[in-house]
Amino acid sequence: MSQIDVYELEILNAFESGQLKSIASKSELAKFKAAARASAIKDKRVNIRLSSVDLTDIQVRAMEEGVPYQTLITSVLHKYVNGKLVERSPKSSKPDSTKS
Repeated sequence: MSQIDVYELEILNAFESGQLKSIASKSELAKFKAAARASAIKDKRVNIRLSSVDLTDIQVRAMEEGVPYQTLITSVLHKYVNGKLVERSPKSSKPDSTKS
């Protein structure tokens, strides 16, 4: 399981102590449940070829996130097709001061 931050821990504690109350109406909850059911249905199979390096990296990332690697791949593809996949900025590298 991935690490949770202080804010997430506060939310978890509030939930577990019963301090959180739903503000959604019954019709909204029904709509959300239907959407969740529809998005959870996996009725098609796809076979893809990946480089062994990419697959290993995906498996490592999935282990860090605490999910199966197939679930991670599905999540990334789902976010991509819905326009919600956000590319991370490249890690800033410090200039090498030993080069002239």
